[in-house]
Amino acid sequence: MPLKEATESDFLRLFADTGVAVEVHWLRLRSHVPKHASQEHMDSMYEYWDALPQVPDGLVVTGAPVEQLEFGEVTYWPELCRIMEWARREVKSVIYVCWAAQAALWHHYGIRKYGLKSKMFGIFPQEVLVGSSLFDGLAPAFMMPHSRHTEIRRGDIAACADLTIAADSDVTGPSVITALDGREIYITGHIEYATHTLDTEYRRDQQRGRTDVGLPFGYYPADDPSQPPVDTWHASAVMFYRNWLDNLKNAKS
Repeated sequence: MPLKEATESDFLRLFADTGVAVEVHWLRLRSHVPKHASQEHMDSMYEYWDALPQVPDGLVVTGAPVEQLEFGEVTYWPELCRIMEWARREVKSVIYVCWAAQAALWHHYGIRKYGLKSKMFGIFPQEVLVGSSLFDGLAPAFMMPHSRHTEIRRGDIAACADLTIAADSDVTGPSVITALDGREIYITGHIEYATHTLDTEYRRDQQRGRTDVGLPFGYYPADDPSQPPVDTWHASAVMFYRNWLDNLKNAKS
């Protein structure tokens, strides 16, 4: 998570809206010192993943601003691989988000990521393809924010018998992929985003003079960034994560 406090808020708000009691632990790496959070914040809020007093029921691994690097070039890649192996052995269910989904698909299945000519940026409709308790209460088509410079491809996922494309889009490609009877969930977008998260990203890119990133698709009314964005995805995100939490409660120990 590049902006830790914003990401923390997004997930805490989302979990609170599910109505399910959740005890959240923020986990940190030993081989990486974050640049966008103070040491005081890290020390007060985060625990080392390998020093937890007990294994969590569920784990969410968030994205990182390293997607244009090769996986092996990421300085903390060896430790992340150890975390993914630990999670597969010990945790009931894991959700990998955005770059983390790409990283885990590469580590576990050798699924490549590909660079995009322009940033996949905006709110895009997704189609539910398979029956799954994760989608209980969701419409057959739901919206999901995306913000990334790379992609995974449908053909690569379809060629792997151990992976299931659960939700898909002609524009974004596969958005929800599952494995191990739903114990591993790979989300290529950011359904957890708060209403103004993409707005913050857009204005940050504009301030940096990024000419390769345009308006987020389907986000501002009439594509007018002076208008407040309309949240078309949060209700679906709440249902999705509520279903995931309910599955964790019902999972056999």
